[in-house]
Amino acid sequence: MNTATMQPLNNQADITEQFYADVIKGLQSTPKHLSSKYFYDAVGDKLFQDLMNCDEYYPTNCELEIFTEQTAEICRAIMGNGDAFDLIELGAGDAMKSTFLLKYLLEQKADFSYLPIDISENVISYLNMTLPVSLPGLKVTGLNGDYFNMLEKAASLSKRRKVVLFLGSNVGNMPVSDAEDFCKQLRNHLSFGDMLLVGIDLKKNPKTILAAYNDKEGITKRFNLNLLDRINRELGADFDVTKFEHYPTYDPETGSCKSYLISLDDQQVKIRGKETICFAKDEYIYMEISQKYNVIQTNQMAAGAGFKPLNIFFDSKKWFIDAIWLAE
Repeated sequence: MNTATMQPLNNQADITEQFYADVIKGLQSTPKHLSSKYFYDAVGDKLFQDLMNCDEYYPTNCELEIFTEQTAEICRAIMGNGDAFDLIELGAGDAMKSTFLLKYLLEQKADFSYLPIDISENVISYLNMTLPVSLPGLKVTGLNGDYFNMLEKAASLSKRRKVVLFLGSNVGNMPVSDAEDFCKQLRNHLSFGDMLLVGIDLKKNPKTILAAYNDKEGITKRFNLNLLDRINRELGADFDVTKFEHYPTYDPETGSCKSYLISLDDQQVKIRGKETICFAKDEYIYMEISQKYNVIQTNQMAAGAGFKPLNIFFDSKKWFIDAIWLAE
């Protein structure tokens, strides 16, 4: 008998109000900025799928190669001594890569449950419907909300050992200091002996990196502009997206790849008919960062957060790693 449970853990009105508060705070700041976590509504999810399939966007294929060709080695590492555990995925998306692990673990009759966490209600609904069909016997509890709130919820549901997946170089979606703080917070939500499997994009030829965030088809541009459309749809704003231009940069010295939206004119935007945001011509909105690391830096980040690096899995080009860190 297939086992699947879905526990609605969000209040949509509260989520909308938090979205509004974050948008107003970001757009009233100097410089203006928006949180990349809000890229992922139903439209954003689809655009990101398109982006992952475009020729220039290499991170997905690199990590997918690791998960398809080194599945057994990764699973042996996270299974440890064979005790029961909860496999928790932060920002699960469509669970394409983690599905290789789930299938192998089921074949090995591992005693585990899968708890995907995602800010997108659309994503959690999709996983809840599809995974029990594609992977019979999988025990699923989908958690919709912020990472740390849902990690606390996961801890309250079970006292078993935790193995947390943080894939797709999501740790790179923060400045280095924020990523270090995030890893420390994550460690504080885990117990001694828990594990983190983290995907990290490595420094490489700058042209390769910049092309991934400035693709010829303009998918990255539409992905960024969709956040303005989402603010229009959900928060009653009146952004004219044709008056903003997508601009990406990459600095090989620091490893920071950043995206901006540039205002093409002096303009005003109203949100909910009461908040007025003024833009000067050529003013920018800082949208996202995709930080790149070298292996030494990743080991330093692990140690600084209270983890011990256990394993590193490379793709064949050595462009990307999935590292396993043990909570000490």
